[in-house]
This record gives sequence, C-alpha cells and structure tokens, in this order.
Amino acid sequence: MILRDYQQECVDIIDRMESGSFLVAVATGLGKTVIFSHIKRRGKMLILSHREELVWQPKKYFECSFGVEQSKIHSNGEDVISASVQSLVRRLKNFSPDEFDIIITDEAHHAVAETYRKIYDYFKPRLHVGFTATPNRADNIKLGAIYSKIIFQRDLKWGIKNGYLSDIRCMTVDIGYDLSDVHKQHNDLNISELSNAINTPVQNLAVAEAYKNYAVGQTLIFATTVKHAENIAELIDGAVVVSAETPNRNEIIQKFTNREIPCIVNCMVFTEGTDMPLIETVIIAHPTRNASLYTQMVGRGLRLYDGKKSLLLIDCIGVTGKLDICTAPDLFGIDKIPKSVKKEEFNGKLLTEIEEIINEESAKMPDWKINAQLVQIFETNGKYDTHGVNFVMLPNGDMTCSVCDGQIFKIFAEDMAGNSSAVLTYKSTVFREIPTAPVQEILDKIYHILVCDYQESIYLWDIKKVQKWGSYPATDSQKNMICRKMKKCDLKNIDIENLTKYEASVLIGQIFG
Repeated sequence: MILRDYQQECVDIIDRMESGSFLVAVATGLGKTVIFSHIKRRGKMLILSHREELVWQPKKYFECSFGVEQSKIHSNGEDVISASVQSLVRRLKNFSPDEFDIIITDEAHHAVAETYRKIYDYFKPRLHVGFTATPNRADNIKLGAIYSKIIFQRDLKWGIKNGYLSDIRCMTVDIGYDLSDVHKQHNDLNISELSNAINTPVQNLAVAEAYKNYAVGQTLIFATTVKHAENIAELIDGAVVVSAETPNRNEIIQKFTNREIPCIVNCMVFTEGTDMPLIETVIIAHPTRNASLYTQMVGRGLRLYDGKKSLLLIDCIGVTGKLDICTAPDLFGIDKIPKSVKKEEFNGKLLTEIEEIINEESAKMPDWKINAQLVQIFETNGKYDTHGVNFVMLPNGDMTCSVCDGQIFKIFAEDMAGNSSAVLTYKSTVFREIPTAPVQEILDKIYHILVCDYQESIYLWDIKKVQKWGSYPATDSQKNMICRKMKKCDLKNIDIENLTKYEASVLIGQIFG
C-alpha cells in the first residue's frame, strides 16, 4: 500500500521515537489504522480497542501473523495481537510484562479509564502510541496523564481543505423539539429526559419528513435510544435499525454500501471506528452538548466516494432554552458564533463557507464584556492563572495579546493532552516561539517574558492598566494599523473613528493574531 504524504510523515515521526508515550490525533477518514499498521516493529505489537468492530478491523492491514484476544478467542504468540480491553484486562497473567515492543491504543481518548490504566501499569513496552480522531473528552479530563505530548495532528478542517475528506453541506430543520426542561448530565444531556423530550409521534414524523424532503442518497440517522431509532425507522421505507444488540451489523453495512438498504437509523453504534465508506447524508436527531460525540457522528460521513460531491449534514433543531447544543461550526472548533450571525444563513452552505462568514463577523467589533467573560471561563474551567494579561479569546480557542507596535503573542488552543504552544509575531511574521508545554507553563512563560522584556508597554498587556486608559479615543497609530489590515483582508463595518484605545488594541489582537 502506498501511503499518502501525511500518513508517511506520521509513520516517520513515530519510527524516530526511541521510547515513550505519545498521542497521534487524525480525523476520522484520514486512515489512522493504515498509519499504525506501517510502524516499524522491533518486537511484537499490541493493539487495544474497546469495541468488536475495532478489534477485527486492523487485520486486513497486516501481512504478518495476527492474533485476537476477545471473548472466547485467544491469541497464540502472533506478531501482532489485537485485543478487546474488556477481555485483556482479565487475562494479563497470560502475558509477560515485556511481551510487547509497541502498544497501540485505538480511540485513545478512552485511555484514562481504569481498565486501560490497569493494562498500561502491567505492560512495559518500549513505545506506546495512542490514536484518536476525537478533539477532546466531554469530561475535560486531560490525556496528559497517559501521553507526554501530541507528536502528529491533522484535524477535520485540514482534511477537508486538503481534499482528503468530503466537505459538508449544512442544513438545519426545525422538528419542534423543546429541550428547555432537559438537564445537563456528565457534560452532556440527561439521556432519559432527552428521549422523553424528542421521542414523540409528531417529532419522529418531522425527522422522517426531513429525510424524505432533503436527504440525498445513502443516509445515516442518529437517534437517542433504541426505541427512538425504532420509532423513526417505522416511518421511513426500507430503513433498518442498528443498535448494540444487532447481531449482523457487518451484513447490514455491506447491504447499505450496495444501496440495498437506503437508510440506517442507529443508536450510539456508529460513532467510533466503523468503516462505512458510502454515506451521503447524516441526520442528527440526537442533540448533544458534547463536541467530541457530535464530531464522531458527523465523521461517519466524511469519507470520499466516487460520485459523492459533499456530505449533506441535517441538524434537527428546536427550542434549546439555555442549553448550548452543538452545530456544524463546532466541527471546525468554532463554538462561539457572533450574535450578528443568524444560523439560518448556514442552510445550504458548505462548512468552509460558513467558517468564512463567522471569521468575517468575528473580525468586526467584538463585544468586550463577552470577551472578558470568555477569558474568565477559560481560567475557571481549566483552573488556570492568566496573571491578569490582556488576552483576547478567538472563536477557535486561540488567545492573543498585543504587546507593542504590532507585536502579538498568540497562544494556540489547548490540545487534548492539556498542552499548548505560543508564538510572538510582528506583522504576521513569527520571530519567537514557545515550544509545546502544559498550558499553565505557557501562560507563566509569556508573563515572565512580558514582565522582563516589555515593561515599557505594560499599559497594553496588563488588563488593570488597560482598563484605566482604555476608554480614551484610539490613537492615530492604532487606526492606521487597522485601516491597513482592513484593506488587505477586505474587512468592513468597523467604525474606526469612534474606537476606544482598548477596543482598538483588542481588535488589533484579533485581526493580526
């Protein structure tokens, strides 16, 4: 098999690692199994997975002996052993601690679970590499306890923009659900209350009508419960329900791929690892606050296929009350949409087009009070100390701070291992880099640099001092800098003449960051 350039790059990086525990984050559809099947082994390899399909899936990529540890099946000293975590954790004594040269953890965002930790504590491999397509965990537990750092990353946005994944045409359909009385639970929604709120005859019919009116080709629908899936499927000709209890899932997937089955309605089965190359429409009838789950659901339909121009994503919406429900922009890491952008503008547009709309609006005059709240939420949720630095929170999670005369510090959004990195730029040119480290270390390092090297411009980066002068009119220098950037980026609707100094400084941090 000839690897794609980015796959070979990842393999080369891993092969250069002598020892340690590292994380690889590649989006669904970019071929993580292909990547880890090409890693050079100095001994035996153990692959850890948590679901049946994932345990057997790698077999076709290896030409060496391949064994399985799952349920009643036992390995017999093969070069590569693919194991169910639930089975292996009860069979550790069948192996010596130094049995494996390399451990691969598939869907590594599960790696902090107790069963995984027992396995990691027992074995002493030279190298442990975790692979995941999931940007973060719903419970915000960092993977840094298992993996020292991310050594390779290609996200969904990169895959789409480089032509390796299908672009997404977005649509929202109001099916009339009301989630106002649904409570949060475990960083998502209470599944029982959610099911009661949306599993009704009227709303199930609305989902079926959305399928009939808008779906294109082979369609995968995500429901909340098995009963919800069954109720929706009853209203769609030829639809088949798939749940964890469905015994012949592989046969159904093959018939679906052969277009013998037009629509599959599933309940939390096709969220991770399942290889389904032909999906032309995904309908989300399972509202969620969990960006990782949402990404996993949509990710099923991102693989390229002959004749497939784009994936049609239909979000079933309704009244959400105070709940922050995931929508298409979350796939690009944009979880803060400017109030001036109406979600109705997204209908029929590609996700890449939606990103441009949001970025253009975000470059306009931001709401300073909201920005201060966002920085405070960042501190509270992560238990971080920003040292009172005047950071601007960008829609993608990056933070910037103007330090003097066009110099901008940028901290990149925290990764799933709890790490980040930073750069200092001048007119968009990087002239100082802070390498990957835990987020608090990055914040501390930047504060140290500011205190030691930028005392003369403390009035720009110290939020308390900024608040004192910030209400005065913007300087001519600030206005000229913004004007130049506006012309270059075709920015509009910024009332430059009425900007305050603080507004101008934050705006510079946004458009130059």
